[in-house]
Amino acid sequence: MTAIATPASAMPADIEPGLGTRISWAVSDTLTITRRNLLVWIRVPAYIVFTVVQPVMFVLLFRYVFGGAIPVQVQGGYVNFLMPGIIGQTAAFATFGTAIALAQELKKGVIDRLRSMPMARSAVLAGRLVADTSRMLITILIIVGVGYAVGFRFSNGVGGAIAMVVLATVFGIAICCVAAWTGLAIGDEESVQAFGMIWLFPLTFVSSAFVPIQSMPGWLQAFAKNQPVTNVIDAMRSLALGHGLPLETNLLKSIAWLGGIFIVFLPLAVRAYRRAS
Repeated sequence: MTAIATPASAMPADIEPGLGTRISWAVSDTLTITRRNLLVWIRVPAYIVFTVVQPVMFVLLFRYVFGGAIPVQVQGGYVNFLMPGIIGQTAAFATFGTAIALAQELKKGVIDRLRSMPMARSAVLAGRLVADTSRMLITILIIVGVGYAVGFRFSNGVGGAIAMVVLATVFGIAICCVAAWTGLAIGDEESVQAFGMIWLFPLTFVSSAFVPIQSMPGWLQAFAKNQPVTNVIDAMRSLALGHGLPLETNLLKSIAWLGGIFIVFLPLAVRAYRRAS
């Protein structure tokens, strides 16, 4: 007799799918949710425009209004010092969208409806992070183009430029984990936005993003030197410019900070998602 293959849909319900099958389903569901989130931005182009407008304004303001009054010891002048800081800040500020979108979907019951569907439970959170990472990368590349238009130049080769963009993106993903946790834990978009302003603005401005730390008061320098935004932006600046900047030390410190953020906040985001209702 000839054996007849039984399709997966006709298999008994008590047969557990293999690990590979479950991973394949999770990836497929994640990509579906990612597409859903990206379609929202495509259908509302004003959202992308406003996401890009703020960092472009920062570039123009600091480059042409404040730049002449801020002395720096960097080849190429203040614009080369500024752009890695703007790009790092752009990656961090892009995570506001993650927290607000998750809070909105939680409040409207969208997350509950998605979780009730026959899909991987991880796909909702993973799809949000993948979509926001895509949006963040596009925004970073646009800001790099704006930087070139106002005089910024990479001087450490193509490899250094790519590595700087990758580091900025990973930094943004790490902050996305924090944003996802706050969005799901707080659950109100206005409160989430206010909370993000409270902790993210001081962290980015009290850093080496826009001015040399040596120009700050002594008591503030201690904080500015030992926080993740400074270490990541210093590493980005070293990758972009070279010229003897301490790449290895800055890169190791930034990797340590980013690893710590992922270890702490990724499980917190997953826990908040599981508890969300």
